[in-house]
Amino acid sequence: MSDMLKNYNENVVPALSERLGCTNKHQVPKLVKIVISTGISTSKERDAFADAKEQIIKFAGQQPVIVNSRKNVANFKLRAGSPVGIMLTLRKSRMYEFMDRLVHNALPRVRDFRGISPKGFDGSGNYNMGLDDVSVFTEIDLDKVKYQLGINISFVTTAKTDEAAFELLKMMDMPFAEKQN
Repeated sequence: MSDMLKNYNENVVPALSERLGCTNKHQVPKLVKIVISTGISTSKERDAFADAKEQIIKFAGQQPVIVNSRKNVANFKLRAGSPVGIMLTLRKSRMYEFMDRLVHNALPRVRDFRGISPKGFDGSGNYNMGLDDVSVFTEIDLDKVKYQLGINISFVTTAKTDEAAFELLKMMDMPFAEKQN
């Protein structure tokens, strides 16, 4: 069992149920999945996809899938069925292990890091954030990286409101920046 899951079960669930007034432990918001995705320009060579897949496998520990375009877009010189990005979904133990590494290892290595924006909530209790460069993960070997890769990370929760999701993620050690008034 990862430290993040242990922390959730032992500390976060009792504190959140008290703070949100939940009478049952199953009413307490929880993390369902983490979706990691990136878009890759169609003008790049085919090995950009292979390089991106290799990098994502190293820090996520799971094989991603290539996402294809659904329709033709003439302005972007894009045809339906051509590859446009990569994504993967983490659940259960891998999700908690990834979140632990993200919060405690990767985010502190970001240059001039002052916390992540609290504005990434979608109104339904889910949170989205972006990383400009995946080289902040300790698993990435900088000598082997050909293309700089930025990713989007989506945290999907069972929370009904953004405030409940914010409390959940804050208690799970997400380093949010102070809210600006």
